[in-house]
Amino acid sequence: MAVHLNLQDFFKPTLLVCALQAALPFFVNAAHAQTAQAPTTTQLEAITVTSSADASAEGLSKAYAGGQVARGGRAGILGTQDNMDTPFSITSYTNELIQNQQARSVADVVQNDPSVRVARGFGNFQELYVIRGFPVYSDDIAYNGLYGMLPRQFVATELVERVEVFRGANTFLNGAAPGGSGIGGAINLMPKRATNEPLTQFTAGIESGGQAYGAVDIARRFGPDQSTGVRFNAARRDGETSVKNENRELSVLAIGLDWRGRNARLSADIGYQNHRIDQPRPSVTPNGGIPRAPDASSNFAQPWTYSKEKDTFGTLRGEFDLSDTVTVWAAAGVRKGDESNVLANPRSDANGVTSTYRFDNVREETAKTGEIGIRAKVVIGAVKHNLVASASIFSLEKKNAYAFSDFAGFAGNLYNPFPVAAPPATASVGGNLNNPLLQAKTKTSSFAIADTMSFVDDRVLLTLGARHQKIESSSFDYNTGAPDLSNSKSRLSPVAGLVFKASDKVSLYGNYIEALVDGGNAPSTSQGVAMLNVGAALNPYVSKQKEVGVKYDGGRFGGALSLFMTDRATGRGVNQIYVIDGKQENKGIELTMYGELQRGLRLLGGITALDAKQVATDGGFSGKKAIGSPDTQANVGVEWDVPNLKGLTLTGRALYTSSQYASQDNSLSIPSWTRLDIGARYLTMLGGKLVTLRARIDNLTDRNYWASAGGASATDNYLVLGAPRTATLTASVDF
Repeated sequence: MAVHLNLQDFFKPTLLVCALQAALPFFVNAAHAQTAQAPTTTQLEAITVTSSADASAEGLSKAYAGGQVARGGRAGILGTQDNMDTPFSITSYTNELIQNQQARSVADVVQNDPSVRVARGFGNFQELYVIRGFPVYSDDIAYNGLYGMLPRQFVATELVERVEVFRGANTFLNGAAPGGSGIGGAINLMPKRATNEPLTQFTAGIESGGQAYGAVDIARRFGPDQSTGVRFNAARRDGETSVKNENRELSVLAIGLDWRGRNARLSADIGYQNHRIDQPRPSVTPNGGIPRAPDASSNFAQPWTYSKEKDTFGTLRGEFDLSDTVTVWAAAGVRKGDESNVLANPRSDANGVTSTYRFDNVREETAKTGEIGIRAKVVIGAVKHNLVASASIFSLEKKNAYAFSDFAGFAGNLYNPFPVAAPPATASVGGNLNNPLLQAKTKTSSFAIADTMSFVDDRVLLTLGARHQKIESSSFDYNTGAPDLSNSKSRLSPVAGLVFKASDKVSLYGNYIEALVDGGNAPSTSQGVAMLNVGAALNPYVSKQKEVGVKYDGGRFGGALSLFMTDRATGRGVNQIYVIDGKQENKGIELTMYGELQRGLRLLGGITALDAKQVATDGGFSGKKAIGSPDTQANVGVEWDVPNLKGLTLTGRALYTSSQYASQDNSLSIPSWTRLDIGARYLTMLGGKLVTLRARIDNLTDRNYWASAGGASATDNYLVLGAPRTATLTASVDF
């Protein structure tokens, strides 16, 4: 099928034109603006992490100029790759950026990315990341390349060395995401490892509302040649957030171990996170109209609501060199998670009048995963081959129970909230909340092979490969545990990627790659019409992506310009038979920029223009825009080392998101929004110790706005209110 992207639709007199005009010189003439002199800085230098974080010979990709992003990132089974060598779009955000922005969770980090916006899971407080207009569930974040190992709803940054954002479909590279997302991209988190120099750091801080924060980070290396490393992290948050009466408690513990030998490398991680929010401000589902955004600091949650989650996990990874050209690896992990919620998410009309019912839920999960693989380098004639083969398996067992109150609900008002007595959750009950039974099993297994061929003195790189993916799912009755529905399907997912290095500073690339999502079973109804094939196993949802782009690396400043088209298969009823023949089609242009414009002046940002349309759907919505997919997203972040004031850095960031539709028929929409964040940090020596003081204000203008209008599925349209003005102060001391 031919690819048609109407560029005129994107080149409107908006921020996009301004950004492209501003960026064009960097891709054409930026080489003349760069100098070859070594960088200097007016601020004190903190300890640099340079040791491996993934038990690989390559280790982490080096940080790019400015330290906010890395030169490359993990491209699934292809391993860590330099941005200029890979036919995919990857940005890896460093721990330096995470610390300096005082990021609390993965959501805080990925908001630096112009292709990503943050929403929530359905009915709960699970972080959800929208990449290129498609959701990536926090269930589907990878940890050092392994799915399912991290807490399901919220991942604290104290567990993380880097946050790697992969833009685009990725089933060949990573395998099918077990939670059923990952169409528009993927997120991989790299764990912390012991630094080459001893590290003992203590951080304390406070946030608007009175929430207190404390953390310790200790790293040591031991043994011959410092071959063994231990990294210990612990953190605690407690108190009211910037949202009135919303209280958060977070406890995090993590130990990272690594060992480096002559021909072998091992690493292991053990982590624990306990996270609870009391009276959390809920999402709002529009009921016939879009209410005006309430005061950003107000809270329309009921005082008896809460969300809590406790997770313990461990992973092990090893790599062994059979020869100078052949390496084998293996990895495994397990996670145990417990979750319970008492929720009350309102439906609201255009005037803010709400109707709400209670929803109780408990969930217990056990996830296990494993992977083995081999890489080999072979030269045949004038062609270099990097060969890779990998097999992986993942399993998840979920125990679940739920209870609802009367669906008639109780009345309320977004602008004048008041507490009500908790209604009994007895109207609809599934299972025993005190002893939930097995409710679902998911198992994925796959085998992948690939060859990256290098031609013309490594100026042309061609990657070809395929992954055979099998997805099995089973559900069980909530009350009896008896088997209910099952599904087992498989498919071969190919990949083709090409890189042409036009010069040392410019790479052209293109790729074709697919995403695969479990098709599940046919529902009983679709758009209110009974389906005759209810319960039938459906084929996996297949998404196909085509992408071309250009990347620039001037040594101190870099970026990329990408054009992509991704379609998502959807299900619908045809003559009372539920089939997978609908489609959503997302076309877009992305511009990313990063690095140092000049000494002491760093830039991070970009812009995404997106055209997300429903192509074939139930209800006659073909041609309408997709829910929660803004036409334009733009980010600009700046850091400036103040001249003549050694150690002082000022920061600023602006986020822009255009309006979003909140209904499939496009009759409801939320306005565009712009958010301004500012900050400062100061490095100094006190008593012979390095001290870093950081201050930050997010949403400086205290704007009231709906931040997102979509969620986990193509039809979800709940609204999430943006956070109010939030000030954060921290002090870190290196002993």
